[in-house]
Amino acid sequence: MDKYLVNGGKKLYGEVSISGAKNAAVAIIPAAILADGVCRIENVPAISDVGIIARLLYEMGAQVKMINKSTIEVDCRHISSPIASYDLVRHMRASYYLLGSLLGRFRKASVAMPGGCNFGVRPIDLHLKGFEALGAESKLTDGMIELDAKELNGANIFFDVVSVGATINIMLAAVKAKGLTVMENAAKEPHIVDLANFLNSMGADIRGAGTDVIKIHGVTHLSGTTYSIIPDQIEAGTYMAAAAAAGGDTLIKNVIPKHLESISAKLEEMGVEVTEYDDAIRVRRDGKLSKCNIKTMPHPGFPTDMQPQISALLCMAEGTSIVAEGVWDNRFRYTEELRRMGAKISVEGRVAVFEGVPRLKAAPVKATDLRAGAAVIIAALAAEGTTEIEEIQHIERGYEDIEQKLRSLGADIRRVHVPSVQSDAI
Repeated sequence: MDKYLVNGGKKLYGEVSISGAKNAAVAIIPAAILADGVCRIENVPAISDVGIIARLLYEMGAQVKMINKSTIEVDCRHISSPIASYDLVRHMRASYYLLGSLLGRFRKASVAMPGGCNFGVRPIDLHLKGFEALGAESKLTDGMIELDAKELNGANIFFDVVSVGATINIMLAAVKAKGLTVMENAAKEPHIVDLANFLNSMGADIRGAGTDVIKIHGVTHLSGTTYSIIPDQIEAGTYMAAAAAAGGDTLIKNVIPKHLESISAKLEEMGVEVTEYDDAIRVRRDGKLSKCNIKTMPHPGFPTDMQPQISALLCMAEGTSIVAEGVWDNRFRYTEELRRMGAKISVEGRVAVFEGVPRLKAAPVKATDLRAGAAVIIAALAAEGTTEIEEIQHIERGYEDIEQKLRSLGADIRRVHVPSVQSDAI
């Protein structure tokens, strides 16, 4: 078992470079299944979720070659079975993107129910509704989602609620369906635009990605391609929050500032100085943090994946702050960990109230999920004393070299191995 030890109170100074977007990578890599050639994918983050999805494709018969730390080549021409094993699928939610890719290529798919972070029910009914509109039949058998279609035909699909996962999955299936597919009330996140650009570079005809109406003219053939993934919006936001929590002066490089506007606006409201450049953003704070109210919403609103990290800041902001979670039902589990560090937080349903305290104090805590893990790191950077963070495997699902990147800014963080304790048999 490994854990992080964070000695707080060190201001952050220097530069940090952001990796490729996790949420784009876990959709783009499965999309390579649709290609009739080799896909070279660049700016891939070195995180465990990417390793899992690459291994899944390999076990299904794909050739996966690491060119360097951030570039892979994927050749899916030898995949012969549309079945994804439970043993790997259970580790990550985004494995359900295999449904759209396999259905688009084979007209059938069999994928285990997804795993990943556990902070609320993740229904796939919108995914299945979309697949059925394209002509597929679906059923659940022994924990496997099974899809079967004689052929896929374009359709008009309206999503009852905005769903990133359903938008991506239907896009993957529809690119090789006959005719025109129109998705209305589609999600608009940056990684959806990135996936559409990747598919278009292969020969797809997708228009409107980034708006709430996406039109897809199906094609019969998609070729291999070379493509570079966008920078990670949430990783960038996490380092912005870390710099604001610890204080100092940090330049965050390899970002798209427009993707960070909702985060920048809230940090500025809290009294943090944020300066935008062409492909970088600078965060400085010397004074106290001010209270702020936040409601998470689909893009371009404040991202739910940044809610725990910004909440770690609100624990130390003067006054009373309110956070309303507009996407997931149970995303405040991490608040119990922050309370261990002296935070004053009350939660009722999807709303949390933060009464700012002058300083957090070190305590043993755990990462309850990916973004919650980032939140406790942020809190630990600003806290008095040395915080022990367990279950860090959640953090490493989505953050490349987070320990080294924070150390390069002056943070006192290190990873230690703790041998598992086994009780003697009686």
